[in-house]
Amino acid sequence: MPRESKKARRERATLILEELRNVYPDARTELEHGTAFELLIATILSAQATDVSVNAATPALFAAYPDATALAKATPDEVIPYIKTIGLFRNKGKNIVAAAQKLVENFQAEVPNDFDAILTLPGVGRKTANVVLSNAFGRPAIAVDTHVGRLARRLKLSKHDNPDKVEKDLEAVLPKDNWIFAHHALILHGRRVCAARKPDCAACTLVPLCPSSLV
Repeated sequence: MPRESKKARRERATLILEELRNVYPDARTELEHGTAFELLIATILSAQATDVSVNAATPALFAAYPDATALAKATPDEVIPYIKTIGLFRNKGKNIVAAAQKLVENFQAEVPNDFDAILTLPGVGRKTANVVLSNAFGRPAIAVDTHVGRLARRLKLSKHDNPDKVEKDLEAVLPKDNWIFAHHALILHGRRVCAARKPDCAACTLVPLCPSSLV
């Protein structure tokens, strides 16, 4: 197969984006939240866990600790009973309490609309920061989770395993005003069609645009 030029890759990426819009016109985060604080905590909890498990736990958690000020006064042991059904709950309990404490100490108990500032919070990496910035503040960002990374490689939009490099590759081929949608649509497609172990290529409308297609 001849090597794809950067221009051709961008053109194909645009077609992929158009098809994703046809299939997932209302793509958005599936983490239930009402505020930037709730989204931050839910995203920290979602690492190596399903959104379903997080959404099942957070209503009671947020009822008990509705904001950073309330959560900052808790101990990890007090928080753990609310999140024990989520993977890695002990470490996450420590992180969400520490993150709330830092919000209170450094950011007037509010989630900052600033990438570098969010990165200073315990339990927060680039993916979480991008999720919060894009969904809570509407800032263009691509959060690379396992689904986004896998699809980027299968669609040959990136060759990298490192999420930071995948993020840069996707930013290079996708229009900036479509980054938020693309992130959510790729996640949904990864969950519903292009699964890790057995991609359902027979049901995939991206097949004509996918170099990895099995059909």
